[in-house]
Amino acid sequence: QVQLVESGGGLVQAGGSLRLSCTASGRTFSSYAMGWFCQAPGKQRELVAHITSGGTTWYTDSVKGRFTISRDNAKNTVYLQMNSLKPEDTAVYYCAAGYGSMFKGEEYMYEYWGQGTQVTVSS
Repeated sequence: QVQLVESGGGLVQAGGSLRLSCTASGRTFSSYAMGWFCQAPGKQRELVAHITSGGTTWYTDSVKGRFTISRDNAKNTVYLQMNSLKPEDTAVYYCAAGYGSMFKGEEYMYEYWGQGTQVTVSS
């Protein structure tokens, strides 16, 4: 069993930055691919960034060049550094863990989810 706890959300002005953190319980964190999803009001949850157990990263087009996903296996933590934030980035952000080294682009590929953290970007 893996429990995920997110932190770092909040209210920021457009152009500002936030860093989200997601800390996992358990001793096999390094074996999991990690994803950050976002869900805006009235919209489906979508994958924003992904990092494999080996450290390979992927980003959806709308955040490329602005967001950076990273992981620290010694701290069982994955991060999402969010720069140049836009009002359209406003959403609840969830981290998720999926066992194995392959890229996981769909929600069903993830076994564990955090509770979500709200990010609000004002214009």
